[in-house]
Amino acid sequence: MIPLYSTLQVREVDNYAINQLTIPGIILMENAAIQIFNHSIKKFEKMQLFVNKIGFVCGKGNNGGDGFAVARHFSNYGFTVIVIYTGKEEEFSADAALNFNILKKLSAENKKIKLTKYSTVKDLNPLYKCEVIFDAILGTGSKGSLKLPYSEIIDNLNKIKCYKIAIDIPTGLNPDTGDGENIFRSDFTISLAELKKGLFFGNGKLNSGDTVIGNIGLNVDYFNRLSVNEFLIEPEDALGCLPKKTKNINKYSSGKVFTIAGSVSLPGAAILTSISTLKIGAGASVLFFPKSAKKFIHKRFLEIVVQDYQDNNTGFLSEKNIEEINNRIDWADVIAIGPGLGRNEKTQDAIIRVIKNRNKKRMVIDADAIFALSKERYKKLDLNNCTLTPHYGEFANLIGISVSDLQKDILKFGRDFSLETGSYLVLKGSPTIIFTPSGDALINTSGNPGMAKFGTGDVLTGILSGLIAQQSSIESSLISGVYLHSLSADLLLKDYTEYSFTAEDIINNIAKTIKFLRNSIA
Repeated sequence: MIPLYSTLQVREVDNYAINQLTIPGIILMENAAIQIFNHSIKKFEKMQLFVNKIGFVCGKGNNGGDGFAVARHFSNYGFTVIVIYTGKEEEFSADAALNFNILKKLSAENKKIKLTKYSTVKDLNPLYKCEVIFDAILGTGSKGSLKLPYSEIIDNLNKIKCYKIAIDIPTGLNPDTGDGENIFRSDFTISLAELKKGLFFGNGKLNSGDTVIGNIGLNVDYFNRLSVNEFLIEPEDALGCLPKKTKNINKYSSGKVFTIAGSVSLPGAAILTSISTLKIGAGASVLFFPKSAKKFIHKRFLEIVVQDYQDNNTGFLSEKNIEEINNRIDWADVIAIGPGLGRNEKTQDAIIRVIKNRNKKRMVIDADAIFALSKERYKKLDLNNCTLTPHYGEFANLIGISVSDLQKDILKFGRDFSLETGSYLVLKGSPTIIFTPSGDALINTSGNPGMAKFGTGDVLTGILSGLIAQQSSIESSLISGVYLHSLSADLLLKDYTEYSFTAEDIINNIAKTIKFLRNSIA
């Protein structure tokens, strides 16, 4: 896994380098500038991007100093650089002032360097002729809503159609929470020293584009000493966390899943969840489904073993079915509950009873079962060994806040929930984030917008349940399941578009996805 860092941690290492190792800050800035230049040139070549004029908007702090230094390197290689700077020269940080003064002296001799102090939005007009614009305004100093003149600068930069690069952090983004309202929309972000966590979820993921590390000349060992709780999931993690199949297994020893899902109005969710448990390798899968609606299941999916229950033609689960459920709970390795059950009051009461009666069995709780736990009912239940799989709206409703409040600090709310309940939380979104009872946040790195369709969450519930049934480690199962689910969707883009594939396509492609992962890592 790839560790992610807070801005405070990066500053600690930076201060250690300056104060303990006695590396002058200007050297760290020059190292950063060289890295930014090299990464940018490689990106231009890879994209076959013709570049002649490059714009820079620089602040008065060290992020601006990085921008001045990078502009110098580009000018040395013959590019035309247009540099707009904010603030008065006497307000610049020491290292920023040094690089600004060098650039200022060069501009007196080189007509391809144009320096302009920002006064009004008209000063940004020359940037419309640039093929590339660099954001070096605030960097990690961006916290809270942007004020003038920064807000109007970002508004106008986002209107310019060209390739955009953020130095360290897109201006307007909180690098720790991934939050922000008015953010520079970057195509490419070069995160200095190490990767900041806010770049990979929330508005950070939306506005950072491709992201790489810009080394400032410090050994990675200095960062390895720090305690980290946020990680990016890599393909190797997903493959290594798959359960191992031994030669002497049988259908019952390779995982038994009992799925409580579906209703007369939502039978499809139950089908997708149940079939997914088998497609991911579970040996035995039983679906608990209302008798009056059973015809919807067996018409098409003969692989699913259905235990129908008497529902008196209501088509819904109720507390009258609890005894039958309890008998199957003893049989199962994992219980999956929620998809398509509906929000009938009797069904919701039955869900609470099932969770109470699970006898510490591992359980995956999704959709309508998550709704049953809302209004703080979850606080009265033992959720150890449970995995909850809500999307943002469901999770916000569960803990009693708005989605907008959740998005202001996703990591905090997700982590607090898992620590409080002892459960695993798979917060579905772009990206999906796994929160563990130990306080870690594992951020998925696969997936695409085509997954935003009905049924994809039901497939994920089945995949996770099937994997948990096959091995002892819930965390390993979640890592593999979340990554493979999204990777399957990514691989579908070879033959489909993000408009056209369905949840059923994702699960039907899972076998090829595992093969692809094995072959690409071997």
